[in-house]
Order: sequence, then C-alpha cells, then structure tokens
Amino acid sequence: PHEVHIYSAHRTPDVTLDFAKHAHEKGFQVIIVGAGMAAHLAGVVAAHTLLPVIGVPIDSKLDGLDALLSTVQMPRGIPVATVTIGRSGFVNAALLAAQILSLSDNSLRKRLKSYREKMTKKVLEADRKLNEGRSGS
Repeated sequence: PHEVHIYSAHRTPDVTLDFAKHAHEKGFQVIIVGAGMAAHLAGVVAAHTLLPVIGVPIDSKLDGLDALLSTVQMPRGIPVATVTIGRSGFVNAALLAAQILSLSDNSLRKRLKSYREKMTKKVLEADRKLNEGRSGS
C-alpha cells in the first residue's frame, strides 16, 4: 500500500512538517519525495523524520539539474537517497523503496527477484533478435 500527497516546503510548510514528523506513527516505512527547480522538499522532509527518504529530482527549467543538485547536496547527518531525474527516477525510487522494505518482507524480496529475472530475459531476448540475422557475417 502507498499514499500520494502534494506538499511544498515553501507553500505548505506546516502541512509538510506535520506529515514528516508523523509519517512513522501513521505506518509509513519509506518516503519518496519528488521536487523540481531548486526545491529543498526532500531535505526538509528528511530533517523531520528518521524514515528513509528517497529524493527524485523533477525535470524543470534547467533540465532537472537544479533539482538534482538541491536534492543530492544534503549536509552530513541528514541523508537523502537521490535517484535519477524524472520518470526513470520515480521508477528507481519505487524499486529502491521496495528493496529497503524487502529486508523484512520475504514475499516482496521474491517479487523483486522475479522482476529482475524478467528484466534480464527481456534484454537477452532483444539481444538475440538483434543478432539473429548477423550470425556468420
């Protein structure tokens, strides 16, 4: 199960802080935060919770570089795991969260292993198709 919220470190600071401070009590185990421009949302959330926070820089005016730098540049003691910019970042953030959760959930671990195996088969199948007509040349 998961929830999706739209908060802002600058426009809804009280709501954002309340969420971060009480996320663990509400059953959250990992928080994924997406922010664009030079937003500090992941850092603000991480500063107010002991839960793992994964930051996803969102593509913005500077192709997401500003968001990447503000997400990854956290001071010592307040970690934010940072993934790639944009849509791929959200996929990787979800997978990283699942990996963290799988440490105490064998069923989830098996599903992640199956996902990886399917991914491997898909790449190898694409390689096989690409090289089918090339053997012997």
